[in-house]
Amino acid sequence: MEKIHKQILVKGRVQGVYFRASAKHTADDLGITGEVKNLPDGNVLITAEGEESRMEAFIAWCRQGPPFAKVTELIITVAPMQHYEVFDVVR
Repeated sequence: MEKIHKQILVKGRVQGVYFRASAKHTADDLGITGEVKNLPDGNVLITAEGEESRMEAFIAWCRQGPPFAKVTELIITVAPMQHYEVFDVVR
């Protein structure tokens, strides 16, 4: 299966609500690789790679996030493959 690469900017109340840890758990379950990190502006940036159907499921999760998150917007861009081995939380 061909893999795709997406950069997902998650806006809203997404820091301090276990968004990164939950994103890693969800990505691991779906076989998505990449990384997630908090940005200084309060948003979260996810770089994700995986099969298209799995990516769609991951993006659907990102629209909600974990229970205490309040996602207001996703900005999704396609980027070249980076060939991540795992999904990491960047501190």
